[in-house]
Amino acid sequence: MSKKVLAVYYTQSGQLEEIIDNFTSPLVEAGVSVEKVRVQLTKPFTFPWTTDRFFSVMPDCVLDVPTGVEPFTFKEKTYDLIILGYQAWFLSPSIPFNSLMQDPGLKAILKNTPVITVTGARNMWLNAFVRVKKLLASADAKHVGNIALVDTHPNPVSFVTIFHWMLKGKKDRYLNIFPPPGVSDADIKHTAVFGRTLLPHLANNDWDTLQDEMVKDGAVKLNYNLMVIEGVAGKIFRVWATFISKRKKKAFWLKAFKYYLLIAFWIGAPIVLTLNAIFFRFTTPRRIRAKKQYYTNLN
Repeated sequence: MSKKVLAVYYTQSGQLEEIIDNFTSPLVEAGVSVEKVRVQLTKPFTFPWTTDRFFSVMPDCVLDVPTGVEPFTFKEKTYDLIILGYQAWFLSPSIPFNSLMQDPGLKAILKNTPVITVTGARNMWLNAFVRVKKLLASADAKHVGNIALVDTHPNPVSFVTIFHWMLKGKKDRYLNIFPPPGVSDADIKHTAVFGRTLLPHLANNDWDTLQDEMVKDGAVKLNYNLMVIEGVAGKIFRVWATFISKRKKKAFWLKAFKYYLLIAFWIGAPIVLTLNAIFFRFTTPRRIRAKKQYYTNLN
């Protein structure tokens, strides 16, 4: 198949690269030209993180403050499809992805080009996705698909394991008790199914039903409880980010935010879910359907 596909992404751990490799493997097997560009930063974020370093990026991440990106080039001037990989940091597009989307060369090649977004997240990616959609719209890209892979373990479990992975750099069983963190190997391998679904749409340049077909295959799954928590937390994170960004002694307030996050997760979130269950979940089904549509709509 004489089609040209570009995949652009940033990754620290390598998980997103593995997802994109599996997703594009059917394209490569079908003879599609797949060019992959892994973006690097001029001042890399070290991995594994330290706790202080991880929380220090929160204000810039939430407030869309970019950082420097190493120069990169593309082999072609135009592509039949672009695959954009992104991460959600603090319920926002990661600093590397936001910085990448400011690049004039990428923005030029995105214009009027079909784009599929791909993310691998702990479990909260909705707020980031809404902002990614806006970035694509501002670049006049044609958003034709979205794949969101998550850690499917219970929220408290994945909260513990993700910090083990980020702070130790090991995607293994913490204390030999907890499950491995991140997207499961089975789900990563399953992305090849989405690649096979994509092939006829790419061949015919027909994107109308692609997302619906990928969703049926499991490309996007919404968890109502997480949707509720993220809807509340996203607004609060922005308040914190704005406040901290204006403080001279940021380290103190970043530490305060860290402890707030722990209290909010273990105490605040259960309260929010209980109140929602009492007043909204079973009394406003139309509102809930509209909210789910808002988060899954590509436009």
